[in-house]
Amino acid sequence: MIDSHAPAPPGAPPSWAGPARLPVRPGTGRFLVLLCAFACAACGLVYELELVAFASYLTGDSVTQASVVLSVMVFAMGVGSLGAKRLRRHAAAVFGAVESALALIGGSSAMALYAVFAWTGGRDGVWAGGPRCLLAAFSLAIGLLIGAEVPLLMELVQRIRRQDAGGAVADLFAADYVGALVGGLAFPFLLLPFLGQLTGALLTGAVNVAAGGALVLGLFRRDLTRRARWTLLAAGLAVLGVLSCAAALAGDFERAARHAVYGPDVRVAVRTGVQEVVLTGGVRGEPLDLFLDGRLRVGGRDEHRYHEALVRPALAGPHARVLILGGGDGLAAREVLRGSGVRRVDVVEPDPALADLARHDPGLSAVNGHALADPRVRVHTADALTWLRRARGPAYDVVVADLPDPGTTASARLYSQEFYGLARRVLAPHGRLAVHAGPVAARPRAFWTVAATLRAAGFATAPYRLPGHATGAAAGPDRSAGASRAPRDWGFLLAAPGRTPPPLRPGPGRPGTLTRAGLAAAARAAERTRTGTLPASTLVRPRY
Repeated sequence: MIDSHAPAPPGAPPSWAGPARLPVRPGTGRFLVLLCAFACAACGLVYELELVAFASYLTGDSVTQASVVLSVMVFAMGVGSLGAKRLRRHAAAVFGAVESALALIGGSSAMALYAVFAWTGGRDGVWAGGPRCLLAAFSLAIGLLIGAEVPLLMELVQRIRRQDAGGAVADLFAADYVGALVGGLAFPFLLLPFLGQLTGALLTGAVNVAAGGALVLGLFRRDLTRRARWTLLAAGLAVLGVLSCAAALAGDFERAARHAVYGPDVRVAVRTGVQEVVLTGGVRGEPLDLFLDGRLRVGGRDEHRYHEALVRPALAGPHARVLILGGGDGLAAREVLRGSGVRRVDVVEPDPALADLARHDPGLSAVNGHALADPRVRVHTADALTWLRRARGPAYDVVVADLPDPGTTASARLYSQEFYGLARRVLAPHGRLAVHAGPVAARPRAFWTVAATLRAAGFATAPYRLPGHATGAAAGPDRSAGASRAPRDWGFLLAAPGRTPPPLRPGPGRPGTLTRAGLAAAARAAERTRTGTLPASTLVRPRY
């Protein structure tokens, strides 16, 4: 006599895991499940990359932010996978609900994060950490839902046609990994350049809910109760409606958010193939500000003081041939062209759209004095490090490194010993190299580490520090409670090959704006911050 309550033999499927009642043949059904796994994996990786991109845009430290976001998500995926084990009895219904929730949360994540950052990012108190807390919450929630997908899809595959666990895992993971590859390539090469971060995330959410809904309501509809079918259908349509409305309003939302971040005078906001470029003011008497990837690159109130301090000391000597690394805005070239005897200026700028803007935008071209239209100026579209590797011979009297601050991971290689060694190779024997090394008061260790790296590359350095004007609260993603109170200054290093530091004296330019006494005071101000210097290899020798 058989005991109906006896435990099932080892390896036998649970009593509720009977064959699924499919409207198609088992082979076709299994293919459709794997196709859905492919689509969901692609969408999941896009969500991850969206969060990493936004985190990098928010803080600038891409390595740290990518590590935090991905670590939180992978941890959450493990928790979600464990949680899904208890829900396999209703695998089809739960999978449909998971995909609807994932599409809504992942698809709207970029817009929600941008909104919180734009309207609360500059506040003090409890709001100061709002964007980062929300970023962690999205990473956790998306990771939980992505982690729940694989056990549920595994259950659905096995209910169509039971096979050994190893084979089922191999098939499912193959579809998952190929989908991740497609999502990883689609984000930088398709979604980001053609749709932008907000619309790209919303479209990904729509694809996600459509794939999950089609699988559950089309293939496994006979396994669902009537109430479950209508509930999932209503939830999916609601999510699609929300995402569609958000996509329709994305343009107006982005303009409003930009005004909240950058102020009401935004004139140009374009995403090039390299970066996001935003121009504010500059046509009706107001100061012109240039933001690159959200960070203030040119401040109209102070830019002439910055560029004079960077360029003019380097021109106190032979300066017939000048190389500018960066400087696609044309402002460093403007200062160089004020020197008498300049015969050739080469500008190496990685973003051709920025150089085009510097030539044709009425505000920016007026501020740079139409420098890029001068016949002595030649603009080369290339990465500075790559261009230096290809350059040959001592061809320049002066090299000006007008590059982003060394405080970001992306710019670290432009402050490396290799970079400065290549710059020394293109300098004439008595040439000079001018380097902007970031704010001294806020990051003195980074500033003096750049100085140590220059010495390691065979240069002698003369440091100097110039205070900036107080212009109120910071604009752009650098807004923070600490940033607005930090002393605003610029740190520079004038370097020459050999062991003798170059003398600090003003070269040709506007009279009275930069004096020998002022430079001496700037040098003393820099020396007062010389504490806690790190070895040259600590911060600025990245691995390639």
